[in-house]
Order: sequence, then C-alpha cells, then structure tokens
Amino acid sequence: MPKTLPKSLPRPSPDEIDPFRPARVQSGVLPARFAGEPIPMILRHAEVRRAAKDWQTFSSDAPMRVPIPSEEAVRSVRQLPIEADPPLHGQFRDLLKPVFLRPLQPAYQARLDRLVAGLIDAAVARPRIEVVRDFALPLQSRALALLLGMPDAAAEEWIGWGTHVFHDGGDGDGSARGQGLDRYIRRALAAASGRGGDDVFALLQRAEVAGRRLTTDEQVGIANLAFAGGRDTVIHTVSRIVAHFAGHRAELETIWPDPRRIAFATEEFVRFVSPLTHIGRVCPEPTEVGGEPVAADGRVSLCWASANRDETVFDRPDEIRLDRSPNPHLGFGSGIHTCLGAAQARAILRSLIHHLGARTRAITILGEERQYDEQDSYRRWVGYRALDVAMEART
Repeated sequence: MPKTLPKSLPRPSPDEIDPFRPARVQSGVLPARFAGEPIPMILRHAEVRRAAKDWQTFSSDAPMRVPIPSEEAVRSVRQLPIEADPPLHGQFRDLLKPVFLRPLQPAYQARLDRLVAGLIDAAVARPRIEVVRDFALPLQSRALALLLGMPDAAAEEWIGWGTHVFHDGGDGDGSARGQGLDRYIRRALAAASGRGGDDVFALLQRAEVAGRRLTTDEQVGIANLAFAGGRDTVIHTVSRIVAHFAGHRAELETIWPDPRRIAFATEEFVRFVSPLTHIGRVCPEPTEVGGEPVAADGRVSLCWASANRDETVFDRPDEIRLDRSPNPHLGFGSGIHTCLGAAQARAILRSLIHHLGARTRAITILGEERQYDEQDSYRRWVGYRALDVAMEART
C-alpha cells in the first residue's frame, strides 16, 4: 500500500533553495568536503565559466572523478566524451552528435509530442498519479529509447532501474547496480555485433574515431553516460514543472499556446531548478581558486547551481520569471563540455509545458516528499522523492 504523503509542506528555506549565497557573496568559493575529500566549490557565474573553458588547468581527463562524489565504486570505464580533454573529447563528441541532435528533426519532435500527450492523457484518466515514478521516470526512459533508436520495450526495463541508475534504493555504494548496468550494456553490444540498424548499440559497433574502431570499453563508456547522464536531472525538472504549474495555473494559460514563450519558460526552469548541482574537474598541477589551495591531482567543483543564482548576473534570481531574457544560465554546463543531451532535455520540457496546458484544466498537489542534495557543507532542494497530484482534463 503506498504511503501517505504530507499534503502541504512549509516553503523551503532560503538556505535550502540557495545554500551557496553567503559564500558566493563573500569570497566566491566554498571550501567543502565530499566523502572526506577537500574540494573547493567555485560559485560565481564568471569564475565558473572561466574554469569550464580552461581545460588545461581544470581537466576532465579523470576517469570516474568528474562526478562528485567520484564513481569508482559504481563503474570501471571512462564515461565518454565527458571524461576526456581535447583533442579526444572533440573526436568522441563529433561521433555522437548525429544521435544527440535527433530532437531537432520535426519528425522526431512529432513522435515525442505523441509520447508526452499520451502520458498526460493517461494521468488525467486516473484519480491521482505519483509524478516522479509513474510519470517523469517513464517519460525520461521512453524519450531516451526514442533518442537512442531503441524499441519501446527496452524502456520498460530501464524504468525498472529507478530514478538514478546507480543510487536508487538501499544498495549502499551502488556497486551492484553499477555492475548490473555494465552487464546490460555489454550484452546489448554483443547482440548488436554485425547487425545493421540505427540504434545506438549497432552504431557503436560500427563507429570509428581517429581512423580506428572503438574499443569495447569506449563503447561501454559512451553507453554508460547515455544511461546515467540526464536521468535524475530530467526527472527532477519535469516534477518541479508539474508542481509549479499546480500552483501557478494562470502562468501556464499564458504561455502554453506560444512556442516562443514556452522556449523562454524552459530555459528559466532549467536555471531555477539547476538539477545538477555541480561537476568536478581535476587539477594536473598545483593551483588555487579564490585563495583556496588545490594540490596536484586535487579536484575543484564547478557549481552550476550557484552560478545560476548569481545576483550580479540575474535580476531577482530566487524568482521564477518565465519571460526572463537574457538568461545566460549554466544549467547545461559551459565550455566544451556543454551538455550533449541539451537538445533532448529542451524538447522534452517544451513538449511537457505545451501539453500540460493543452490537455489539463487544473493540477492539484495531493502530497509531496522533497528530494535534497545533502552534503556535509550544504543541503539543497533539487526535486521530489514523491509528488502525488490529480490532473483534471481540459474539456
């Protein structure tokens, strides 16, 4: 029997919404520790962008150490292209662009629209729906199957992995889930060997970079990132959008018929939610950030969430302003590692906003349990563990 969720929770405190503000204003750096490792967090918009461009000083050539905390316990392969520097990074990114730019094609967008509309219609037909696992998770997984050229049946298995491929349940350090993902990918690659087709596994078997075929570990590393990256971040953003429009219906009525307004709103939700708090970089040589020393092979954090609240860049940054322009947010990262899945995320969120307006008359929150990014140095609201709502059909 599903547990009963609180119908109404107090508004998150300012410290839970933007825990980085005091350090951002005072020094621009937060000395933090993650699993006992000292990692200074770069907080200001300009400094985060500068560090993201300076790959010689702040390197991504660090397998398993770009995420914070690091992921040695959950995988043994380098995620590509995110854990590489030029020129290797660019070679792998160019290889993958034809897949990850599929959402820009009108036919793809039409299929995605049908997927989103169908999920909303199914939600409307029920007296209540838990948004995180019964709506946002299926949406992310089925949209990923569309992106990767996989059958719908494949997405049903992915839905069973939960909201995070490594850390969704009581698996301790996530090692068992990581090993399961690795086995799944290697089986899928073996099944695709010698097979034609446009699905991602068949493409990886045929792919070449710098005039050579990919190694198996390179294939696995690309697929690992495709499944792990953009999963919980999309799910959190979808859930936060649904919750926002439950309380701000007039805003939805204003924007849903207008693609241009939807585009502005999408960027603002990505800025405001900032579902990925930060990402790591490794310093090959000793350096310092904001007066904080970093030893050779030490790490720093590029804090997207703080940069997206920088009061010197964004007017009233703690408000959702769906017509915000300009909006130079870093919700999809910055520099050469700008999120390869940004087109997919934008397509999902734009379709969601449109169809929530077109297919519902009201959304009512029936219960909620918030999800926090909780670390020794901060506690930040990112989304929901559970969000029960009722959606009423537009007649």
